[in-house]
Parts: sequence; C-alpha cells; structure tokens
Amino acid sequence: MNEPTRAEQRRRTEANILDAARQLFAELGYDRTTIRAVAKAAGVDAGLVMRYFGSKDELFAHAAVLDAAALPAEELPHDSVDEMVEAMLDSLATRMDAEPVASLAVLRSMLTNADAAERWRAAGVPQLDQIAAAIPGDDAELRASLLGAIVHGVIIERYLLRLGRLSDASPDQIVALLRPIFHALATPQAP
Repeated sequence: MNEPTRAEQRRRTEANILDAARQLFAELGYDRTTIRAVAKAAGVDAGLVMRYFGSKDELFAHAAVLDAAALPAEELPHDSVDEMVEAMLDSLATRMDAEPVASLAVLRSMLTNADAAERWRAAGVPQLDQIAAAIPGDDAELRASLLGAIVHGVIIERYLLRLGRLSDASPDQIVALLRPIFHALATPQAP
C-alpha cells in the first residue's frame, strides 16, 4: 500500500481542521470559538491551524462557505408557484435530514460577526429574488421574505435552539405540516 504524499496529507489535515472549525463555529459561534479549540478538536497544534489559515477570520471564511448550505438560486423553478413551493420544501427536508453545519456556523455567528451576517445576506438575496419572481402579486417580495423566515426559523429551532419537538420530528412530518402554509403564502388571494 502506498504512503500518502505530502500534498495528500496536507489536504487531509486541512479538511480535518475545517471540519472541526465548522462544528465549533456551529456549536459556539464565532466569538466563542478559539484557534486552540479548533486545533484540539482536529488533533493538531494551534500553530498548524494558523499556518494553514493565517487567522481566525480566514479560518471562518473557509469554514463557513454557504455553497451547498441553502437552495441554489439556479435550481429554484420560477415558472410555477406550486413547483417553487415544492422545491423549497424539498430543500428544507434535505437540510433537516442532514445537519447543515456551514449554515449553522454562519447562523450562530451572524449576530456578533459582521462577516457572518454579510455571508448570510449574500447567500439569501438571490434566493429571495428567485422566490419573489415565482410569486404573482404586488406583495411578492414580502411573501418571499415570510417563506424565507419560516425556513430559517425551522433550521434555527431544529439545530440551534432545540426547544420542543421540532428537533426530533421527521422531515416528512414537518414538511407535510408546512406545505399548506407555504402554498397559502405563495398564492395571493383574490380581492
């Protein structure tokens, strides 16, 4: 069996550090996560974390990438309100089925860290625009914002607050309860 090359060892070590950082940022937020704690969780020296990432800010920037953490805007159907709602519900179910650690790192950190708040906004604006584009009516942006707030609230409650049944209910059960609410919010009522 071949020994891993230095480059492979470096990539593995970097990945371990990022995994540990994501978990700690998600559990503790930006302010309470330390380089030493990340190093300990990754099983490396704090100096190695600094050598790979340079600073806590840079480590957070790498650990809190939101590319797969939320519904990509290009995948959201906008031709049909029903298709858009079902895509949102499918995305939410996926996020409830597998803990979205990068999202949680940003969510927990965004109240005290301007970079985290900006990351969340930057990821959220295109999604809200896509949702609003699928909703007819003058109040489409407000309706899209309410739908987004429900999704964020469910994720925060399930993984960060853990108050009540939302933390252990099945994604299918939650989606089934939310489906009529999402459809009602996405479909303006006739005057």
